[in-house]
Amino acid sequence: MRTLRLTLEYDGSAYVGWQRQAEGVSIQGLLEDALAPFEGAPVTVHGAGRTDAGVHALGQVASVTLRHAAHDAPTLQRALNAVLPDDVRVVGLVEAAPGFHARFDATGKTYEYRIVNAPYLSAFAFRHAWHVPGPLDRAAMRDGASALVGRHDFAAFQATGGEVATTVRTISAIAFDESPAAGVADGSLVLRVSGDGFLRHMVRAIAGTLVDVGLGRWPAAHVGTILESRDRAAAGRAAPPHGLFLVRVHYE
Repeated sequence: MRTLRLTLEYDGSAYVGWQRQAEGVSIQGLLEDALAPFEGAPVTVHGAGRTDAGVHALGQVASVTLRHAAHDAPTLQRALNAVLPDDVRVVGLVEAAPGFHARFDATGKTYEYRIVNAPYLSAFAFRHAWHVPGPLDRAAMRDGASALVGRHDFAAFQATGGEVATTVRTISAIAFDESPAAGVADGSLVLRVSGDGFLRHMVRAIAGTLVDVGLGRWPAAHVGTILESRDRAAAGRAAPPHGLFLVRVHYE
């Protein structure tokens, strides 16, 4: 018996998200179907994060336990990329320690939310960034974001339907990068958030709230008030899923 650790890139535009669903194509389902012929039996692949429909990944991590597949890791990686769709790539595949679990062993994640703040959106970026044409006060957005760093109750930034024991999370870093993102036109603004865990739609709610601050709908100081309210209705809209990327999963 062996455990494998896979690192994945995918464009989530055509998929229902990471998790296998009753209807629609999922990333998990694609991987399980691709691995089953090598194992000679159904397999279960565990992902570090359950990205939603339309959300992308540059560094999703998955784990799988195999009992029969004898192919070495490089051969299996090549074989998987030969059968997976072109918008899903296994960019790393290694033997992991017995018992490694992509989700439960993770100590944190880093996400990026990509915004294009320009009069028009490039034809090559519309699947990978949120177009916000109105002028944004980026200094105010940074000021507002600073209230979110640290250990807080993020209930105000959680979408309904999430089942968690606690809504307390720690954001270790939050920053904006104004250098042009790959495939994104001038005017790009990338919100990068790292933390020990994230609630359902949490990063998208943070991005939407900070954009509302940038548009002048709220002062920067209001972000702290929203956080303290623990009321989802007090926060801004959830930014659309297609601007969100899971960049990295952190492990000890």
